[in-house]
Amino acid sequence: MIDPKLAGRLNVPLRLPTEDPLPPGCHALGLFAERDPWLYVPTALAPHRPTPLVVLFHGGGGSAEKILPMLAVHAEARGFLLLVPQSLHPTWDLVIAGNGPDRDRLEGTLQAVSTHFLLDPGRIAFAGHSDGGSYALSLGLTNGDFVSHLIVSSAGFMSVQVQVGVPRVFLSHGTRDEQIPIERSGRTHARLLREAGYDVAFVEYDGPHAYDPAVVRRAVDFFMDEREPLRAA
Repeated sequence: MIDPKLAGRLNVPLRLPTEDPLPPGCHALGLFAERDPWLYVPTALAPHRPTPLVVLFHGGGGSAEKILPMLAVHAEARGFLLLVPQSLHPTWDLVIAGNGPDRDRLEGTLQAVSTHFLLDPGRIAFAGHSDGGSYALSLGLTNGDFVSHLIVSSAGFMSVQVQVGVPRVFLSHGTRDEQIPIERSGRTHARLLREAGYDVAFVEYDGPHAYDPAVVRRAVDFFMDEREPLRAA
């Protein structure tokens, strides 16, 4: 039997909040002495109603500050919480060796957020770019009973020992990506996920190893409104 924690499983029961909601704005949560997670709370959030949540993972060598602009404007406009964890080391533990301290820190962070806000179980997304996209994809497929959507940009790999649930997946990848070529990553991931029975929207765009703002907007529509066709090409 695989240890659930080593497999990347998260234990985050969704319960009624026990603490006051945090005010609008960007907050360092004060959970860890090093590389503390950030939480962006939009202005128009109704704190006592079920609230969508996006967890956004940075790329290798990145930080919450660097990746926050990818989705902050959409969080404000569309009214979802944006949680931005930070890996303990330069990239996520799963990329280096396997699930470990980053999984533990993420679980504790999600539990802390749920004490302040009532999360909408039908609108919880893991998102990320590059190494963050690989982490979102891998951890999201492992925790599809908690995560409803995945927003994955330019992911290099997926490492999944246990598949649970069926999150809807939005994959995007630049056709001119020289760092992580699309043929061995985005296109392969889309094919494998569809063969496994997942609903997948796969968007190729003319660009290098960088997220495309117009495609990110489509991904947010996919998450919030489900207007995005499942099998976009």
